[in-house]
Amino acid sequence: MDLRIFTEPQQGASYDTLLAVAKATEDLGFDAFFRSDHYLVMGDGDGLPGPTDAWITLAGLARETSRIKLGTLMTAGTFRLPGVLAIQVAQVDRMSGGRVEFGLGAGWYEAEHTAYGIPFPKEKFGRLEEQLAVVTGLWGTPPGETFSFDGTHYQLKDSPALPKPAQAKIPVLVGGMGAKRTPELAARYADEFNVPFASIEDTATQFARVREAVRAAGRGAREMVYSNALVAVVGKDDAEVARRASSIGREVDELKANGLAGSPAEVVDKIGRYAEQGATRFYLQILDLDDLDHLELISSEVQSQLG
Repeated sequence: MDLRIFTEPQQGASYDTLLAVAKATEDLGFDAFFRSDHYLVMGDGDGLPGPTDAWITLAGLARETSRIKLGTLMTAGTFRLPGVLAIQVAQVDRMSGGRVEFGLGAGWYEAEHTAYGIPFPKEKFGRLEEQLAVVTGLWGTPPGETFSFDGTHYQLKDSPALPKPAQAKIPVLVGGMGAKRTPELAARYADEFNVPFASIEDTATQFARVREAVRAAGRGAREMVYSNALVAVVGKDDAEVARRASSIGREVDELKANGLAGSPAEVVDKIGRYAEQGATRFYLQILDLDDLDHLELISSEVQSQLG
């Protein structure tokens, strides 16, 4: 069972804060440090000191860590051209010694596009399909050969398809709750399928759809990793859980219903119920990035029980 730390820096985090969390992630034995890819705070709050770019951040962390995997959940497809993105991710993979995992999504938060002058296309899923084809096609082109692509949204001609990642194949993550196109896209391109912030029942339904799409694509059942992303608020006692919930502006009952919240025993039990549906990896959304004691508690009292 892999536990990964997942951060939302657009809510307010400097690079130094993210570095401290990433180093704690590594020191405490977690599998990976992931971050969102957003440029604008969501909900109440000022988002100070302002956004940090996902792949610039991960490049820095690649040089400051040595073991943990590094990645995005998910890179916004609307932010970058796929050829440039392939170069960026391959470079960070080399900087990390082959520890990058690549989540790519269609992009959805229109307000941040408006705030920073980023085009927000009406048709995003078709672009996502082509982006995955281009990025994986560039990485998979043998050295000395060229890559061309003639799509509706993107065209590449005789690209040298360089640089190559350090890994022979960077793991690709696709996720979401779409009933048909999303599972089919995952079956074509993904090594991992992620269900974000969903109930056990909805997770079971979506995992079943993806398993069927994987089978229909002629892939083996073991070729796909299934994962969940869930907010985590853990405390030694009720008072500590309540304090941590309050610090992120949430209610305990709501967190217990919709995330991984409560005592270590409660959280281990709920992880087990998701695992019964096939999840083997969990992205713990940590919203108070200054509370490193929270990570230590999860490591010592939750992770230790999962093996």
